[in-house]
Amino acid sequence: MPRFRLLCAFALLLLPTAARAEVAELTITKQPGLLFTPTLLMEHHKLVEKHAREAGLGELKVSWVNLLSGGAANDALLSGSVHIVTSGVSNMLLLWGKTNGNIKAFQGVSGLPFKLLTRNPEIKTIKDYKPTDRIALPTVRMSMQAITLGIALQKAWGDDKANEKLLANQVQMGHPDALTAMLNPGHEVASHFASSPFQEIALKNPAIRTVLESNDALGGHAHVALAYGTTPFYEANPRTVRAFLAAYEEAAAMIKKDPKASAEIYLTMVKEKATVDDVVQLLLQPGAIFQAAPVRTMVYAEYMAKAGFIKPHPKSWKDYFFPLLHDREGS
Repeated sequence: MPRFRLLCAFALLLLPTAARAEVAELTITKQPGLLFTPTLLMEHHKLVEKHAREAGLGELKVSWVNLLSGGAANDALLSGSVHIVTSGVSNMLLLWGKTNGNIKAFQGVSGLPFKLLTRNPEIKTIKDYKPTDRIALPTVRMSMQAITLGIALQKAWGDDKANEKLLANQVQMGHPDALTAMLNPGHEVASHFASSPFQEIALKNPAIRTVLESNDALGGHAHVALAYGTTPFYEANPRTVRAFLAAYEEAAAMIKKDPKASAEIYLTMVKEKATVDDVVQLLLQPGAIFQAAPVRTMVYAEYMAKAGFIKPHPKSWKDYFFPLLHDREGS
């Protein structure tokens, strides 16, 4: 009996050690915009902490870092200052290629249609841009908007090299700053490849209209944002990664079950000039994607491989996703 008690006591001592073998503090990036509603709900309700406790990880400290561009988020991941990045598909693919697959996606975050807007009356299509016309987007050449613009240019001109045509026109600006520029008639930036709700706010101005919609370039609805990180982190923190996934799926379920409450929390946290009804409508719009399994990410991957942005050419979405979701249907 004493031996049995000793073994039990030893086992109990090991449990906290095992729980602490994974990170005690988790740092995650977020960005402004409706695409990141699930992460805001996760932060507000402390869902990652909740699911970490349920996974036996104890009191995980979670920090959310607001970064205005995918480029800044990627730099933070490469420097080791954050553990999980939530950003565009193209940003993840760039790091996947740059690190020879050492960085991959854990899961999808969201997808919403996005639009290229202008207040320049002379611009009707992307073929109308002149060298002096400026286009604001989150990261020059590499952001989701820039890659989508490249795909659209190839389609418009029927030329595999047409994606470079408007490179000199691109100006790096976060969506909030770009919206401010668009609403200022005197600002040199008269076009913005935007996202929700910034594009809807801008379109309330009668001088602003749509030049291009993402669905036109992509051929349908698709994920825009993913959550991704490094292979060492994924391998060393399997329960933390699954806790993050569980927290995300609870947040996604909240959006579907009670979009009004989700919209209210979103507006409380971002302080944007939109109504609850406006946000609800956008969360429920056709093409809104809030699920973990990826949708049409290979459209981006195939274009980026052919254009020389990434090597090698992925054969499947599973090439740049960790095995966490390999048992699900994706694209």
